[in-house]
Amino acid sequence: MSKNNPKNNLGNHFEDFRLGQVLKHATPRTVTAGDQALYTALYGGRFALQSSDAFARDCGLPQAPVDDLLAFHVVFGKTVPDVSLNAVANLGYADGRFLAPVYPGDTLSSESEVVGLKENSNGKTGVVYVRSRGVNQRGEAVMEYTRWVMVRKGDENAPAPDAVVPELPAAVAPENLVVPEGLDFSKFDMAAAGSPHRWGDYAVGEKIDHGDAMTIEEAEHQLATRLYQNTARVHFNQHVESQGRFGRRIVYGGHVISLARGLTFNGLGNAVKIAAINAGTHAAPSFGGDTIYAWSEVLDRLEVPGRSDLGALRLRTVATKDRHCADFPLKAAGEDGKLRYDPAVVLDLDYTVLLPR
Repeated sequence: MSKNNPKNNLGNHFEDFRLGQVLKHATPRTVTAGDQALYTALYGGRFALQSSDAFARDCGLPQAPVDDLLAFHVVFGKTVPDVSLNAVANLGYADGRFLAPVYPGDTLSSESEVVGLKENSNGKTGVVYVRSRGVNQRGEAVMEYTRWVMVRKGDENAPAPDAVVPELPAAVAPENLVVPEGLDFSKFDMAAAGSPHRWGDYAVGEKIDHGDAMTIEEAEHQLATRLYQNTARVHFNQHVESQGRFGRRIVYGGHVISLARGLTFNGLGNAVKIAAINAGTHAAPSFGGDTIYAWSEVLDRLEVPGRSDLGALRLRTVATKDRHCADFPLKAAGEDGKLRYDPAVVLDLDYTVLLPR
């Protein structure tokens, strides 16, 4: 790609961002039943609410919504050309809320506001914080979240902006969780859902080894990333990445999130609706050939105000590569005695789900 051709999109570098800047992202995307089918093929999701129109109607919805994370990835993918095309790494997520279901036929668009900037001490990169919002064709917000990403500087001599790091909540409060209009779990079909466990069957502090695993195939992770129209070069260009830090393409972190979510069905099969993403860290990169395992911990059991048919669980799901999770690996002390993520841990995700009471 020639840097001298103004028609090329070279993406924003750290010094191009300004606090309060609003980025309206290109390419609205109509989500189809075909997208949902391909998403299921990639991750093997078995949650009944997203699998069956009949089940969804029994739960008060007009039809099966697309998977919450499919909608998230589509909204996220819109932001990449403007926010993270020149990223070193996507660092984390916080304060994410799913505001309305997305159905086949809905068209999603995205915009982001820059809410924080902080140059790194090396003077070569900086961290950009954005609040992104996805809307449907009626202008209704379907989700919003904050993420922060390390972005290269195009000119290392460019002056550093004043450091601003936004204050973010540790978790989305129960009163701020959005239950989709009409959703009612009073007639939830436990047999059809495939799990006998209700909200009250889970205890705070309980840990679940999900047992199953999926190996990341090179072709599949690139196919998935293209499905979301995520254009980050680190996921595709082996010619360039062979000369980089790792010598190979990095798997889009959202691909690992979806793999881990799919694995949680074994133990959390009735957790059919994601309501919030409270925090998330990609602790280490993943690559084609890695085998992903997952385990979850119940961080909190939450009453949803005004609801007796459903409750919320705040979960921590940890994904590992090439390591079973029977001993629930998370952090380990290094030679200096400091706790750091176990080398096998690739994802530490804090999120909130809805399930029947």
